[in-house]
Amino acid sequence: MSEGRPTDLEEGYLGEQPRFAEVGMECVSHKTAEFTVPQENEAEIKFRVSAPVKSTCNLIQVRTEQDFPQYVFTQTCNEQLSYVISFPEHGWYKFQIFALPASDPNKSLPNVFNYLIDVRRALKAVYHYPKQYAQWRNGCYLYNPLILNSSSRLHNVPFKVLVPKAKQVAVVAAGEWTQLEKAAGAADTWEGHVSVDQHRGKGVKVTLNACFGEDESKFATLLEYVV
Repeated sequence: MSEGRPTDLEEGYLGEQPRFAEVGMECVSHKTAEFTVPQENEAEIKFRVSAPVKSTCNLIQVRTEQDFPQYVFTQTCNEQLSYVISFPEHGWYKFQIFALPASDPNKSLPNVFNYLIDVRRALKAVYHYPKQYAQWRNGCYLYNPLILNSSSRLHNVPFKVLVPKAKQVAVVAAGEWTQLEKAAGAADTWEGHVSVDQHRGKGVKVTLNACFGEDESKFATLLEYVV
Protein backbone atom coordinates (compact mmCIF):
# COMPACT_ATOMS: atom_id res chain seq x y z
CA MET A 1 0.00 0.00 0.00
CA SER A 2 1.38 3.40 -0.96
CA GLU A 3 2.19 6.08 1.56
CA GLY A 4 -0.32 8.85 1.95
CA ARG A 5 -3.54 6.86 2.05
CA PRO A 6 -6.20 9.38 3.08
CA THR A 7 -7.31 9.00 6.67
CA ASP A 8 -10.08 11.59 6.62
CA LEU A 9 -12.68 9.68 4.59
CA GLU A 10 -16.17 10.10 5.99
CA GLU A 11 -17.95 7.00 7.25
CA GLY A 12 -19.90 5.51 4.37
CA TYR A 13 -17.93 7.43 1.72
CA LEU A 14 -16.60 4.37 -0.07
CA GLY A 15 -18.77 2.18 -2.27
CA GLU A 16 -22.48 2.36 -2.92
CA GLN A 17 -24.34 5.51 -1.99
CA PRO A 18 -28.11 5.64 -1.21
CA ARG A 19 -29.29 6.21 -4.80
CA PHE A 20 -27.09 3.54 -6.42
CA ALA A 21 -29.66 0.73 -6.62
CA GLU A 22 -32.45 3.15 -7.47
CA VAL A 23 -30.56 4.29 -10.57
CA GLY A 24 -30.32 0.64 -11.65
CA MET A 25 -26.55 0.23 -11.62
CA GLU A 26 -24.60 -2.92 -10.76
CA CYS A 27 -20.82 -3.29 -10.40
CA VAL A 28 -19.23 -5.55 -13.02
CA SER A 29 -15.45 -5.02 -13.07
CA HIS A 30 -14.51 -3.52 -9.70
CA LYS A 31 -16.83 -4.68 -6.95
CA THR A 32 -14.44 -3.60 -4.18
CA ALA A 33 -14.51 0.16 -3.62
CA GLU A 34 -10.80 0.35 -2.75
CA PHE A 35 -8.36 -1.23 -5.18
CA THR A 36 -4.80 -1.05 -6.48
CA VAL A 37 -3.48 -0.41 -9.98
CA PRO A 38 -0.06 -2.09 -9.66
CA GLN A 39 1.53 -1.76 -13.10
CA GLU A 40 -0.15 0.12 -15.95
CA ASN A 41 -1.53 3.49 -14.88
CA GLU A 42 -4.85 2.76 -16.57
CA ALA A 43 -8.13 1.17 -15.53
CA GLU A 44 -11.59 0.58 -16.97
CA ILE A 45 -14.44 0.48 -14.47
CA LYS A 46 -17.61 -1.16 -15.76
CA PHE A 47 -21.20 -1.22 -14.55
CA ARG A 48 -24.30 -2.99 -15.77
CA VAL A 49 -27.35 -0.72 -16.09
CA SER A 50 -30.95 -1.92 -16.17
CA ALA A 51 -32.03 1.16 -18.17
CA PRO A 52 -30.21 4.08 -19.85
CA VAL A 53 -28.53 6.47 -17.41
CA LYS A 54 -26.88 9.86 -17.60
CA SER A 55 -23.64 10.14 -15.69
CA THR A 56 -20.78 12.43 -14.71
CA CYS A 57 -17.70 11.77 -12.57
CA ASN A 58 -14.72 13.29 -10.76
CA LEU A 59 -11.18 11.91 -10.77
CA ILE A 60 -9.42 13.63 -7.87
CA GLN A 61 -5.78 13.19 -6.94
CA VAL A 62 -5.72 13.04 -3.14
CA ARG A 63 -2.33 14.72 -2.69
CA THR A 64 -3.16 17.87 -4.67
CA GLU A 65 -6.99 17.70 -4.64
CA GLN A 66 -6.84 18.37 -8.38
CA ASP A 67 -9.63 17.05 -10.62
CA PHE A 68 -8.60 15.43 -13.93
CA PRO A 69 -11.71 15.26 -16.15
CA GLN A 70 -9.55 15.07 -19.28
CA TYR A 71 -8.27 11.65 -18.23
CA VAL A 72 -11.68 9.95 -17.95
CA PHE A 73 -13.72 8.76 -20.92
CA THR A 74 -17.31 7.67 -20.32
CA GLN A 75 -19.26 5.53 -22.76
CA THR A 76 -22.17 3.13 -23.02
CA CYS A 77 -22.70 -0.03 -25.06
CA ASN A 78 -26.01 -1.86 -24.70
CA GLU A 79 -26.43 -2.46 -20.94
CA GLN A 80 -22.85 -1.59 -20.00
CA LEU A 81 -21.61 1.77 -18.73
CA SER A 82 -17.84 2.11 -18.59
CA TYR A 83 -15.25 4.65 -17.45
CA VAL A 84 -11.83 4.46 -19.11
CA ILE A 85 -9.30 6.15 -16.81
CA SER A 86 -5.67 7.20 -17.23
CA PHE A 87 -3.75 8.27 -14.13
CA PRO A 88 -1.14 10.99 -14.83
CA GLU A 89 0.92 10.25 -11.68
CA HIS A 90 1.28 7.52 -9.09
CA GLY A 91 -0.51 7.98 -5.78
CA TRP A 92 -4.03 7.85 -4.36
CA TYR A 93 -7.11 8.96 -6.29
CA LYS A 94 -10.77 9.38 -5.45
CA PHE A 95 -13.13 8.43 -8.27
CA GLN A 96 -16.65 9.74 -7.68
CA ILE A 97 -19.60 8.74 -9.88
CA PHE A 98 -22.85 10.68 -10.22
CA ALA A 99 -25.86 9.34 -12.10
CA LEU A 100 -29.60 9.40 -12.73
CA PRO A 101 -31.91 7.51 -15.10
CA ALA A 102 -31.77 9.13 -18.54
CA SER A 103 -35.51 9.71 -18.33
CA ASP A 104 -35.17 11.85 -15.17
CA PRO A 105 -35.34 15.57 -16.13
CA ASN A 106 -33.37 16.64 -13.04
CA LYS A 107 -30.04 18.22 -14.02
CA SER A 108 -28.48 17.69 -10.59
CA LEU A 109 -27.04 14.18 -10.47
CA PRO A 110 -26.60 12.51 -7.07
CA ASN A 111 -23.41 10.76 -6.01
CA VAL A 112 -24.03 7.01 -6.43
CA PHE A 113 -20.61 5.33 -5.97
CA ASN A 114 -17.13 6.26 -4.71
CA TYR A 115 -13.81 4.49 -5.25
CA LEU A 116 -10.41 4.94 -3.65
CA ILE A 117 -7.63 3.89 -6.04
CA ASP A 118 -3.96 3.28 -5.23
CA VAL A 119 -1.87 3.77 -8.39
CA ARG A 120 1.52 2.20 -7.69
CA ARG A 121 3.30 3.26 -10.89
CA ALA A 122 2.73 5.76 -13.70
CA LEU A 123 5.18 4.61 -16.35
CA LYS A 124 2.88 4.94 -19.35
CA ALA A 125 2.41 8.31 -21.04
CA VAL A 126 -1.13 9.64 -20.71
CA TYR A 127 -3.07 11.79 -23.18
CA HIS A 128 -6.28 13.77 -22.99
CA TYR A 129 -9.39 11.93 -24.08
CA PRO A 130 -11.81 13.77 -26.37
CA LYS A 131 -14.13 16.26 -24.70
CA GLN A 132 -17.62 14.77 -24.34
CA TYR A 133 -20.75 16.81 -24.99
CA ALA A 134 -24.19 16.16 -23.49
CA GLN A 135 -25.62 14.00 -26.29
CA TRP A 136 -22.58 11.74 -26.25
CA ARG A 137 -23.86 10.36 -22.95
CA ASN A 138 -27.08 9.12 -24.56
CA GLY A 139 -25.80 5.61 -25.18
CA CYS A 140 -22.86 6.33 -27.51
CA TYR A 141 -19.74 4.15 -27.74
CA LEU A 142 -16.39 4.96 -29.39
CA TYR A 143 -14.47 2.04 -30.87
CA ASN A 144 -11.72 4.31 -32.24
CA PRO A 145 -9.87 6.60 -32.09
CA LEU A 146 -9.82 7.04 -28.34
CA ILE A 147 -6.76 9.31 -28.63
CA LEU A 148 -6.25 11.87 -31.40
CA ASN A 149 -3.72 14.69 -30.99
CA SER A 150 -0.69 16.27 -32.65
CA SER A 151 1.42 13.21 -31.73
CA SER A 152 -1.01 10.74 -33.30
CA ARG A 153 -1.29 9.31 -36.77
CA LEU A 154 -3.50 11.88 -38.52
CA HIS A 155 -3.65 10.51 -42.07
CA ASN A 156 -6.46 8.14 -43.01
CA VAL A 157 -7.52 7.73 -39.36
CA PRO A 158 -10.17 4.99 -38.94
CA PHE A 159 -13.27 6.19 -37.10
CA LYS A 160 -15.86 3.76 -35.75
CA VAL A 161 -18.62 4.84 -33.40
CA LEU A 162 -22.01 3.71 -32.12
CA VAL A 163 -24.55 6.57 -32.13
CA PRO A 164 -28.12 5.42 -31.38
CA LYS A 165 -30.88 6.97 -33.52
CA ALA A 166 -28.47 9.05 -35.61
CA LYS A 167 -29.47 9.81 -39.20
CA GLN A 168 -26.07 11.15 -40.21
CA VAL A 169 -22.65 11.20 -38.54
CA ALA A 170 -19.71 13.34 -39.65
CA VAL A 171 -16.23 14.40 -38.58
CA VAL A 172 -15.47 18.12 -38.99
CA ALA A 173 -12.09 19.89 -38.91
CA ALA A 174 -11.66 23.58 -39.83
CA GLY A 175 -14.89 23.53 -41.83
CA GLU A 176 -13.98 20.34 -43.71
CA TRP A 177 -16.67 17.67 -43.42
CA THR A 178 -16.11 13.92 -43.74
CA GLN A 179 -19.34 11.91 -43.68
CA LEU A 180 -19.18 8.50 -42.01
CA GLU A 181 -21.13 5.57 -43.41
CA LYS A 182 -23.34 3.04 -41.66
CA ALA A 183 -21.42 -0.15 -40.93
CA ALA A 184 -22.75 -3.23 -42.68
CA GLY A 185 -24.83 -5.42 -40.38
CA ALA A 186 -24.34 -3.22 -37.32
CA ALA A 187 -27.30 -1.08 -36.29
CA ASP A 188 -26.42 2.50 -35.30
CA THR A 189 -22.70 1.95 -35.97
CA TRP A 190 -20.89 4.39 -38.25
CA GLU A 191 -17.41 4.21 -39.70
CA GLY A 192 -15.01 5.82 -42.16
CA HIS A 193 -11.52 7.21 -42.60
CA VAL A 194 -10.54 10.82 -41.91
CA SER A 195 -7.34 12.70 -42.76
CA VAL A 196 -6.44 15.78 -40.72
CA ASP A 197 -2.65 15.72 -41.04
CA GLN A 198 -2.71 19.20 -42.61
CA HIS A 199 -3.84 20.57 -39.24
CA ARG A 200 -1.15 18.93 -37.10
CA GLY A 201 0.18 21.18 -34.35
CA LYS A 202 -2.19 24.05 -35.15
CA GLY A 203 -4.59 23.48 -32.25
CA VAL A 204 -7.47 22.75 -34.64
CA LYS A 205 -10.61 21.22 -33.15
CA VAL A 206 -11.73 17.96 -34.74
CA THR A 207 -15.34 17.22 -33.82
CA LEU A 208 -17.60 14.20 -34.14
CA ASN A 209 -21.13 15.34 -34.96
CA ALA A 210 -24.50 13.67 -35.50
CA CYS A 211 -27.86 14.63 -37.00
CA PHE A 212 -30.87 13.18 -35.18
CA GLY A 213 -33.86 15.13 -36.52
CA GLU A 214 -35.67 15.78 -39.77
CA ASP A 215 -33.60 18.90 -40.44
CA GLU A 216 -30.49 17.45 -42.06
CA SER A 217 -28.62 20.72 -41.59
CA LYS A 218 -28.68 20.51 -37.80
CA PHE A 219 -25.87 18.51 -36.22
CA ALA A 220 -25.10 18.10 -32.51
CA THR A 221 -21.47 17.94 -31.39
CA LEU A 222 -20.71 14.67 -29.58
CA LEU A 223 -16.91 14.68 -29.15
CA GLU A 224 -14.09 17.16 -29.60
CA TYR A 225 -10.39 16.41 -30.18
CA VAL A 226 -7.60 18.97 -30.62
CA VAL A 227 -4.73 18.40 -33.05
